Amino acid sequence: MVKVGETEKITINLGFVDLGQIDLLVQEGFYSNRTDFIRTAIRNQIATHAETIKQTVARKTLVLGLQQYTRRDLEAVRATGQKLQIKVLGLAILADDISPELALATIDSLIVLGALRASGEVKAALADRIR
Repeated sequence: MVKVGETEKITINLGFVDLGQIDLLVQEGFYSNRTDFIRTAIRNQIATHAETIKQTVARKTLVLGLQQYTRRDLEAVRATGQKLQIKVLGLAILADDISPELALATIDSLIVLGALRASGEVKAALADRIR
C-alpha cells in the first residue's frame, strides 16, 4: 500500500559553487534545508512547463499520478484475451501477488515516467517490455 507523502530517493551531483549558493540561501532562512530548496526548484520548473506536461499526457494517453494493478485486475484482463499497454507518469504499482507468468500473459508494454514498484521477479520477467 502506498502511503501519503511517500517519496522516491534520487541522487544528484552539484558543483561546489551551486551547492554553496544553496547553503547560503538556507543559512539566510529562505529555505529550511537543501532538500526544501531542491524540491521548490523542481516544483517551480514543473509549474513553468505545466501546459507542456498537460498536452503530452493527453497526447500520449498517460495516466497521471498513481496506477495500481492487482492480481485480480490482471486475471480479468487475461480472461478477455487482451493485453495491457501501461503508460504512467507518476507511480505504477504491480501488486506483490502478481506472478511473473501472469504479468507476461497480460502486459504487452510498460512505460513509466517516475517509479515502478513491482517484485524483482516481475520486473525481470517484463524487462524487455519496460521502456
